[in-house]
Amino acid sequence: MDYFAGVDIGSTMTKVVIMGQEVIASVVRVTKPEQRRLAYLTMSEALREANLSFDELTYVVATGYGRINVPFADKQLTEISCHARGVTSLVPGTRTIIDIGGQDCKGIKVAGGRVVGFVMNDKCAAGTGRFLELTARALGVKLEEMGELALTSGNPVEISSTCTVFAQQEVVSKLAEGVALSDILAGLHQAIASRILSLVNRLGIEPEVVVTGGGAKNIGLVKALERKLGFPIVLPPDPLLTGALGAALLGRDLVEKAQKEGSFPTRQERRLEEVKFFA
Repeated sequence: MDYFAGVDIGSTMTKVVIMGQEVIASVVRVTKPEQRRLAYLTMSEALREANLSFDELTYVVATGYGRINVPFADKQLTEISCHARGVTSLVPGTRTIIDIGGQDCKGIKVAGGRVVGFVMNDKCAAGTGRFLELTARALGVKLEEMGELALTSGNPVEISSTCTVFAQQEVVSKLAEGVALSDILAGLHQAIASRILSLVNRLGIEPEVVVTGGGAKNIGLVKALERKLGFPIVLPPDPLLTGALGAALLGRDLVEKAQKEGSFPTRQERRLEEVKFFA
């Protein structure tokens, strides 16, 4: 059997998916400065989970902002293409993808499983996981608890600032005024949802809408997006893995196409860098 791997090095998390006909292993780790070594270690862990050796992998595709730091990859592809392939394999009717990452937010428009447009906010932290992380720290709450706390609000306050720094100052000021933490968090999630949708609306949002990335794990943000959209959002089984899954699937697509054409090269001909260099 052929086995394919996708390596997605994002700004905050590194993900690996290994698959044959279906996914047989997946690993998620925090992105660290030594990305080449991190890619090797994360892949090694996924291979142990899959009970495979590196030589048994047929094709490896790297994606994400750190994709150039995966020297054992056969090909590097953009996260736009990989997210679209991964999401549409899970939700075939997808028309709009909202990817809320640690350092950026992306909107991807899909038609017939193909990318027809995308927008990205990578110059401001507002609307990203980093913004939520910094605000949680400023308010003294756990990041993973923010969404649930926001849902308990009975009177969300308006957060008017769109700048990350000023928004943090505003929420801390409201807390000092005695405003309930749940109301502050509800207002904050609504403000973030508005900022995200103002970006993605440039594409023209159509259901099915699928949300991926770390932001998809924040139930308060997901519900705020749904309220503003007026219809339900679809969440993948693991929103962090769609890019790595898409990378593995695109690798399989490339190999199947090349095999049909009789042009698929051997691993030696592809001159993969020795993985043992990183051991």
